[in-house]
Amino acid sequence: MTTASIPVANRRRRQPTKLRRAVRRNLTAYGFLCGALICFAFFSWYPMVRQVILSFQKTNFVDAPEWVGLKNFRTVFSDPAFAPAWINTAMFTLLALLCGYAIPFVTAIVLNELRHARAYLRFVVYLPVMLPPAVGVLLFQWFYNPDYGLFNQILSFFHLPGLQWLNSTSTALISLVIVSTWMNMGSGTLIYLAALQTIPSELYEAAELDGAGLFKRIRHITIPQTKLILLVMLLLQIVATMQVFIEPYLLTGGGPENSTVTVVYLMYQYAFNFGSLNAGNALGLMLMLVLMVFSAIYLRISRDNTV
Repeated sequence: MTTASIPVANRRRRQPTKLRRAVRRNLTAYGFLCGALICFAFFSWYPMVRQVILSFQKTNFVDAPEWVGLKNFRTVFSDPAFAPAWINTAMFTLLALLCGYAIPFVTAIVLNELRHARAYLRFVVYLPVMLPPAVGVLLFQWFYNPDYGLFNQILSFFHLPGLQWLNSTSTALISLVIVSTWMNMGSGTLIYLAALQTIPSELYEAAELDGAGLFKRIRHITIPQTKLILLVMLLLQIVATMQVFIEPYLLTGGGPENSTVTVVYLMYQYAFNFGSLNAGNALGLMLMLVLMVFSAIYLRISRDNTV
């Protein structure tokens, strides 16, 4: 019996539809996608939704939750540490942008210009990222010790007076910025280095033939060619530094005189020390809204630059 003699309905049943063929062909990809979506749902989206709900409730994990409206937000606003926490977070973010945003880019340019020992230096730069954050912070706690710390020994070698790095309101915050920059610059350096290696070498060769020096090549070739990745890293830097917690928690405990209290550290204080989980969630919701504003600004800028 020929194919033409088979009824059309039977042929349709035998031939899988395009949707079924697509599902079969991409079944593995859909499986991985579902796994990622489940992880995001349980560990990212659900906590955010739960945070919003808890911000307007009063809970003690014994009685039923009670809706209290904006009471948690008023509690946070009336806290004397509220304003210093936001100011310290803004100052930390600004200082981290000046150091942690520029230094990795400059380091990547230097590594990209080298012809020897490049792989070894990449490993050296990335090494702090492989250390557990607590280990890196405790290492700097020894560096900052006013009696036998490495930094004061260096100052003493040059006949300069030692500093109370973590015990002075004038140096405590910048000390945290130094720690954060050292621990996180490796990732940024490698990302910048990968972006630099995608720039066509012909552009640099033409610039050298025209007599352009190193700084002119960076200004007119390197920065314009890596503008998109610079914008991405700027957003990531802002988001990461505004959530700083480990450094003030392990090094200063928010002191001296609340000079290193950050928003996330204050959230921790509310949730685990003050016994007010709801107030901590209210503060976290404020921080999330601020970061969403920065994300919206980034999306607008990146859209304008890609069109």
